[in-house]
Amino acid sequence: MSILVTGGAGYIGSILVEELIKKERNVVVLDNLCKGHRMAIHPKAEFIKGDIADDELLDYLLSKHRIDAVIHFAAQSLVGESVENPQKYYHDNVIKSIRLLDSMIRNSVKCIIFSSTAAIYGDPINVPILETDPTHPINPYGKTKLLIESVMEDYDKAFGLKYVSLRYFNAAGTSENYGEDHYPETHLIPIVLEVVQGKRKCVTVFGDDYPTEDGTCIRDYIHVIDLAIAHILALEYLKHEMNSNIFNLGNGNGHSVKEVVDIARKVTGHKIPVTIGPRRPGDPARLVASSEKIKKVLNWEPRYPELQKIIESAYKWKQRCPNGYEN
Repeated sequence: MSILVTGGAGYIGSILVEELIKKERNVVVLDNLCKGHRMAIHPKAEFIKGDIADDELLDYLLSKHRIDAVIHFAAQSLVGESVENPQKYYHDNVIKSIRLLDSMIRNSVKCIIFSSTAAIYGDPINVPILETDPTHPINPYGKTKLLIESVMEDYDKAFGLKYVSLRYFNAAGTSENYGEDHYPETHLIPIVLEVVQGKRKCVTVFGDDYPTEDGTCIRDYIHVIDLAIAHILALEYLKHEMNSNIFNLGNGNGHSVKEVVDIARKVTGHKIPVTIGPRRPGDPARLVASSEKIKKVLNWEPRYPELQKIIESAYKWKQRCPNGYEN
């Protein structure tokens, strides 16, 4: 089975490629390296530097490599930036994704795994969140992901394009070889570890007056390897069932910001100073997934559900690669 992974030089993409190689899949990575890292690509994967907006290149790759399925990560993903520059997000996440889908139709590639997000739910009406709950994204990033889900639904009806959309909650942790290296860094766990490294003075907690047990926001953290394995199970599902579907992808357990910092203190042995800042607009108090559907349909079970194990893996990678892929 030959797989095209768009954005395969990024954080989640690189670890998914690593897991695919373990399964002896033929993997082609397409990435423009605007945010990904060349060193994050497994040496057994074929790497093409390019953009999913390049129709000629896409047609060439899909036909030359006889691609059976696409796993689509390539996208802009910063919520705050999407509010400040929605044009960039609608162009990169919507227009370019449609061009990818059109190339797939032209080349008779009928299976895609799509990297979606819990941001499409907006302020949830239920916790844990179900796939059937209303989708009311409150920022352009979430809106772009929901738009592509709608496009895929229509392409399925018109052209037989089969898809699985995986709505991520908070991916965290690392594999032994590949990790999280963003600039700027916006994810809580690597920010906490940058304080341990001395790259930041403290962790800013945005609001401690939420209606939660300790007043800070609660999020659902899923180990990135567990997330990658879910993609492989989704591929097998499409191969055998040929039915489109949507799944939440989280642990089903919530942890507050203060809990994350406390566990990081335990893992690292550092004090990790904290300062309290104002709430950020649009931050819900709780975002926790119901993952019962993906467990039932895909037989997915997280291997690393404990937050301490997730943080331990991230810390080990930071110790080995203190400057990320610059090492």
